[in-house]
Amino acid sequence: MKVVVGLGNPGEKYVKTRHNIGFMVVDKLVKEYRAVYAKNRFDATIHECFIEGEKVLFVKPQTFMNLSGEAVKKIIGKYGCQIDEILVVLDDSALPLGKIRVRGHGGSSGHKGLKSVMDCLGNAGFPRLKIGIGGCPSERKKEFVLSPFTDEEGDTIENALNKACKAIDVWFAKGITDCMNMFN
Repeated sequence: MKVVVGLGNPGEKYVKTRHNIGFMVVDKLVKEYRAVYAKNRFDATIHECFIEGEKVLFVKPQTFMNLSGEAVKKIIGKYGCQIDEILVVLDDSALPLGKIRVRGHGGSSGHKGLKSVMDCLGNAGFPRLKIGIGGCPSERKKEFVLSPFTDEEGDTIENALNKACKAIDVWFAKGITDCMNMFN
């Protein structure tokens, strides 16, 4: 089993914001794989499909960003998947706009949603895919991550979303090491 968790905030007000890029990736993957809506349970929206005979869940926690780990923990508990079968997709304000970075494990780098997942799972050994949303002064970070992408940034973000989906395709087929080698 594989689980792709896109981090973001629920609600129409946040749909196109920088902090919701994880949700945007999950939405593209759901369309790409024609994943079916499975349920809105465990404080998350869950779609599922089979890829090469393996069950895959596409998850968007509905707990708001800073509590994302609560939903992830419930899903992992229910489905019994291993820590390395989870891929968390999130925004990163330390990366240049549109750049992606894949890691097999690591720290939170101050990202509260990622920290929540780590804290709730009691483990930081899960893969993650970060997408650069551009930088901002630290005193304006909350305002920045909750702002929408500009029209001028649209093509760069669309390219990043496509590249992120290709990286996840490689993760499905070949694992995290090949994914990192190809996309970092």
